[in-house]
Order: sequence, then C-alpha cells, then structure tokens
Amino acid sequence: MASIKISDFYAAVCEEHQKEINPYVLQVLKETTLTKSVTLELSGNNRLRCVQRLDDKDVFSLSKCLIDSKHVTGLDFRYNNISDKGAGDLAELLQEESSSLKSLNLTFNDIQTDGAEVLAKSLQCNSTLLSLSLSGNKIGNRGAMHLASMLQVNHTLRELQLADCDLATQSVIAFAIMLKSNESLHSLDISRPQLLFSLQEEWTVHFSEMLAVNSSLVELHLGKTGMTDTGMERLSEGLRLNRSLRYLDLRCNRLTRDGVRHLTEVLKQNPSLEILDLSANRIEDEGALYLGDAISHRGCSLRELSVTSNNIKTEGLLSLSVAMRLNTSLSHIYIWGNHLEERVCQAFRELISSGRLPSAQTDVSAYEVDGRVFLAEMCHSLRRHYDGMDHCSDTESSSTPDTAADLLTEPADNTESTLTAQIRDQRVVPLQPLG
Repeated sequence: MASIKISDFYAAVCEEHQKEINPYVLQVLKETTLTKSVTLELSGNNRLRCVQRLDDKDVFSLSKCLIDSKHVTGLDFRYNNISDKGAGDLAELLQEESSSLKSLNLTFNDIQTDGAEVLAKSLQCNSTLLSLSLSGNKIGNRGAMHLASMLQVNHTLRELQLADCDLATQSVIAFAIMLKSNESLHSLDISRPQLLFSLQEEWTVHFSEMLAVNSSLVELHLGKTGMTDTGMERLSEGLRLNRSLRYLDLRCNRLTRDGVRHLTEVLKQNPSLEILDLSANRIEDEGALYLGDAISHRGCSLRELSVTSNNIKTEGLLSLSVAMRLNTSLSHIYIWGNHLEERVCQAFRELISSGRLPSAQTDVSAYEVDGRVFLAEMCHSLRRHYDGMDHCSDTESSSTPDTAADLLTEPADNTESTLTAQIRDQRVVPLQPLG
C-alpha cells in the first residue's frame, strides 16, 4: 500500500462496504505519511480540530485498511464511542499474521465484558502488541478475568492499563496470581476497582506474595483501591523482597502514619524503588517525619515523591525539606494541598533558589509580599508513567500518547499456570462508608 494512498484506500473500503466516511478519520489519514512507523492519533477529545468521534463502523473500515499495513504500529482511539463490536474488529486485526500493531489505546470507550473477552483471546496468539489500555471501559470482573488468563500464555505484552474498569476482588487477585509466573509484563494499572470491604484486605496479601517473587514488574498503580494501613503492612512484606519495582502509585487511599511507617522500612531496605505517589492520603506530620527519616537514610534511592493533600503541617514539611538537603538522589517533590506556613515557604524557597530543587520539579513557586514569603501552586505534578524504559516502538505521531508502553529487556519464557481456587469464595462484607 503506497503511503500517500491510505486515505484513498479508506474511502474505497467505505464505499465497498457501504459505510459512511468519517471526515475526521479521512483528514487524519490524508495528513499521515507512512514512510516510518506511526501512531494514528484519532482521540475523540482533540480540542484543536473538529472531531467526529469514532464508532464501530469507523473501526471496521479502519481495520480493513490496516490489515496489510506495516507502517502503522500504534492506534490512539481514546475517548470515542467504540463498543464490543468495534473491539471484535480490532481483535481480528490483532490476530492477523501481518499485524504490526505495538500499542492500542482504547481508554474511555464503551467496551464491556464481551469486548474484553475477544481482545483477550486475540492476544493469546498475538506476538506484537506491547501496550494495551482499556482504562475507563466497564469490562467488569468477568472481562478482567479473561485478560488475567491471557497473561498465562502471552509473553509479549509489556503494559496493561485497567483503571476504572469495575474490577472486583476475584479478578484483582487473579492478576496477582498470574504475575507470579508472567515475566513479560512491566506495567500494570488496576486503579479504582470495585472491591468489597474486608478487614483482612486479602487482595493485598496476594499482591505481596506476587511482589516477593516477581522480577519483571517495574510500575504498579494501586490508586483508589481503598487500601488501609493493614493492607500497606501486608504489601510491605513483599516489597522488601522485590528488586524490580521502580514506580509505586498509592494515591487516593486510606493510608495514615502507621501505613507510611511500614512503607518507610521498605525505602530503607529496598534500593530499587524510585518513584512514590502518596497523594490524597492522610499521613499528616508523623507520616511525613517517617518519610523524612527514610529519605535521609543512605539506603534510600527515592527520586520522586508526591505527598499532596495529606494534611501535613509545618513539622512534617520541614523534615522533608531537610531530607532533600541530606539526600541528593531525591530530585522531585510535590507538596501542594498541605499546610504551607511561612517557615515551610521559606524552606522551600531556599531549596528552589539554591538550585537544589528546580522549579520544574516541584508544584510550588515562592513569592514575597510585604516581607512575607508565600508559595503558589504550579501546574507540575508527578509523571504518570515510569519512562526509565525504552518506548514500545519507534513511532511518530502528532503528539505523544499519555499511555505509551515501555520496555526493559526481552521477555523471557514462562511456564503455563492455572487459576487456583484462591480467588473464589472470598469472605467479604459490604464496603463501609468513609467517616
């Protein structure tokens, strides 16, 4: 297929199958030159141009166009109206021997359980796709179970994003079990699952056991899981033994000073953890003091830390500023949403003005009024993905997708495993409201 003909080919496919041409798709294809590996940017929330969101008919036509294309290695279909039928067409594309897709972003579409099932089955025999994002699609517990089972036989996928997908306790535990033997997945996001309340937080026990033996997972997002200090204590047991994890996302949970105390023991003993997100918890001063002590410890290799909105006051924030001076490895810190009294403002102004804390690596900026120092909020935040790894493909696109997959080393073979009865019949009680 000649690179300059892809738009004409799309129009011909639409005419052949009596599908209406989507002007947004046609325009993007006209602007695409297939001289290199490219990602087709067709997100439905593009505010810089007139957008007609993709539906299943558009996906059908595009999948026919891309069957023999070796140049299109990424599809960015975020924020469209793709349902299970469209997911089925994409699954057929992934099953083609000629498929060259390395990244597929379907964030916030209308894909549900059946769509997740067909995608999971297609990935059992696919050896090219490195990144799959289904975040925001209500695939539910059964759809997630199909994807977890897929990890038994797929040795290629490096990144899987399933945030806000209505995962239940059973499927969350299933991922932990699969990752005990899967050695190819490097990034997993299961933020905001629909977990039932349990005093034992059994799912954290399974993740702890997984982390103790897994040597490939680099990035783990556990935000909005309702994790408490008990769960953090369980998780820390596995984190102490893990030497691969670099990025741990624990934002928007129920962690307090006691949970942070267990986590800081990990920071002192585990030199691999580099990025920690504790935003929107409630660690307060005592939790910040634990963090400051751990960061000052010579065994801590933490590079980036977010403690925004944690009800931390002067003593805790000052301990973090002192820790930054003692440990030069910590280069990024985000503190907005806490109690920024003048002593704190002065301490962070000194860090910024001295060059110890570059202004682009924090979310505050100092200014002075009538001899008093204040901090203003900056639009900087902790990066959402660990990019110490290579990009999943050498793709070109008009903008970089925010869910691009990352690579480390070549995936190793693993033996096939079976879902165990551990994930069944969990003894749980309904979720209790927050106080």
